[in-house]
Amino acid sequence: MDNILFQSYIIEERSYASFIKREIHNLVRPHFTEQRTGEIDIVVSEMVSNLIKYATRGELLYRLSMPDNEPFFEVICIDNGTGIKDISHSMKDGISSKSTLGHGIGSIQRLSDFSQIYSQPDWGTILYSQFSGSLNSTKISPGNTLVRCINVALPGEKVSGDGTAIRKAGEKTLVFTGDGLGHGEFAKEAVDAAISTFNNTNYSDPSDIIREIHAAVKKTRGLVATIGILDHRTKEWLISGIGNIAVRLQRGLEYKNYSSYNGIIGLNIPTRIEKNRYEMEKFQQLILCSDGIKTRWDLLHYPSILKYDPMILAAAIYKDHARRTDDMTVLIVKVL
Repeated sequence: MDNILFQSYIIEERSYASFIKREIHNLVRPHFTEQRTGEIDIVVSEMVSNLIKYATRGELLYRLSMPDNEPFFEVICIDNGTGIKDISHSMKDGISSKSTLGHGIGSIQRLSDFSQIYSQPDWGTILYSQFSGSLNSTKISPGNTLVRCINVALPGEKVSGDGTAIRKAGEKTLVFTGDGLGHGEFAKEAVDAAISTFNNTNYSDPSDIIREIHAAVKKTRGLVATIGILDHRTKEWLISGIGNIAVRLQRGLEYKNYSSYNGIIGLNIPTRIEKNRYEMEKFQQLILCSDGIKTRWDLLHYPSILKYDPMILAAAIYKDHARRTDDMTVLIVKVL
């Protein structure tokens, strides 16, 4: 999985609209056909217009990645409005009511390769759309897993010191989330070096991988990180971590938290690092958050959200719990 940053725009007034639409058009145009670029333009225009017209405060997240050298564009529309009472009714073209995302939702669903909408009264709405250069728009799925990630830089920064990586090795899926100390280029340097080591290691034990990363990043400012390995043969998770990456294994409304060791990878780590073992269960979700996300989120606040794509949950956590004083990452790996 590519470690691609989401670009974020807070939308509070109409003057932002033309700039944002032009930025996205210029980003996707070299990678999609003229027709597909036009359809993306329509979807983005509908999202931005609805945020301006109906939302109390809105944010647009978007990114372009190239898995398997094919373009994959994602856009997430988040608002803090009064929500949509009847989503099925709002899907009809031209339907709109006060303080809701109504107009244009039907066309957004129709033009996207994949799209979902989640809304609650007096909470707001999340709309997620995908556009792929192939027929398979959910390809970010190593092994029997579905992977979704939101990584947003500290406001004002061009790069993020958070980083994620997912890869398949035999019958195992390896997951990495790291946070370089501080933010900006030097934090990114540390996490990039860690990801490079993670992607090229021959180890299959998370504690051994952490030690190898520790040796590789000593010339950087260091980082905190957690590594999870899902063994599809033994049907168990192995998890090891150093520092304050929040780790939760969620299945339904039940969950288990993992407590990492104190330390900084590249500077000082414990001599002995034990790995924790957890039973793998179908539809279980491993959720990893950097410290740019507050830890006290509760799934009970998001009724029925597990029925949706994991990106909706990642966006809900980001919406309500992003600190915005640091880089912000939510990574979710769902067992299928």
